[in-house]
Amino acid sequence: MSDTQLRLGVNIDHVATVRNARGGAYPDPLRAARIAEEAGADGITAHLREDRRHISDADIDGLMEVLSVPLNFEMAATDEMQKIALRHKPHAVCIVPEKREERTTEGGLEVAREENKLAHFIAPLRDVGCRVSIFIAADKRQIEAAHRIGAEVIELHTGAYCDAHAEDRLDDATRELESLREMSTLAHSLGLEVHAGHGLTYDTVKPVATFPEVKELNIGHFLIGEAIFRGLTPAIAEMRRLMDEARA
Repeated sequence: MSDTQLRLGVNIDHVATVRNARGGAYPDPLRAARIAEEAGADGITAHLREDRRHISDADIDGLMEVLSVPLNFEMAATDEMQKIALRHKPHAVCIVPEKREERTTEGGLEVAREENKLAHFIAPLRDVGCRVSIFIAADKRQIEAAHRIGAEVIELHTGAYCDAHAEDRLDDATRELESLREMSTLAHSLGLEVHAGHGLTYDTVKPVATFPEVKELNIGHFLIGEAIFRGLTPAIAEMRRLMDEARA
C-alpha cells in the first residue's frame, strides 16, 4: 500500500449486534473480520463497551489471535478497559466517549476539560506500544488538547456532516464538511495523524476522502447494513473503489 492511499478500517460491532439479538454464535464477528481483511480492509475496528452490548471479551481475544491486519480497539477511558488494552496490546487504541443509554457514540470526547486525567490514562498505553487515537469533534479546542496530552492520532467525528446530508440540509452539510477540512489541516500541522469516521456512506464518503491530511476512514454500520443486500465483500469493495477514486 502506498503512503498516499487512504486506509479503510472496517468496524465489525454490528455483526455482533445481530448475533446478540438472537443469542448463540451466529453471525460470527471473527468470520466477518476475516472476510473484511480478504476484501481489502486495512484494519479492523471493534468497540468493547462497558455493557458488552455487541463485541464481547471473547471476540477481542479471538481477533487478537486471527487478524493479520491491525486491530483498532475502541474503548472508554475506564480502568477496566485500560487493563484489557494493556493485556492485549492491540496496534491502536481509540478513546471514545461512552454513555450506556446511547444507541451509538453520539459525539466526540471532551478532551479539553479532562486533559490531566486523559494524559495519565493514555501514558501506559503508549508505553506498551499502542498507538493512541482520540475520537473528537472537528473543534480547534479539542484538537489542541488532544495534541497536548500526547495522543498520536485523532479521529474526527463525521456524524454531523453525514446527518445533515441525509436530512437534505445541504447548507449545514457544506458547513460541517468545511469544518472537517479546516480541522484536518490544523491537526496535521500539529503533527497528529488524522483519521475520520461515523455515519459515512457511499453518498458521503468521497468529499471526506479527498482531504489529503486524512490517512484512514473507519466505517462500520453502513457496510454491515449494505452487506445484507450485496454481501460483505462487494460492499467493502465498492467503498474502497469510491475512496480510491476520490483520493486519485
